Amino acid sequence: MPEDLTTRYQAAHTAYRTHRTTCTSCTDTSRCRTGQQLYESFAALQDAYLNRLRRKRR
Repeated sequence: MPEDLTTRYQAAHTAYRTHRTTCTSCTDTSRCRTGQQLYESFAALQDAYLNRLRRKRR
């Protein structure tokens, strides 16, 4: 599972970054519907990944 979460986190980041570089509607302060969905997915996976790292440190 750890590798799966890491892989999903990295893939979500890549998907968001790729969208962001090609979308003319997305800016630093606002996102189109697709950009927002990609960002939220990335943020949720990032939170899960960081929380898992924090639990390991305890």
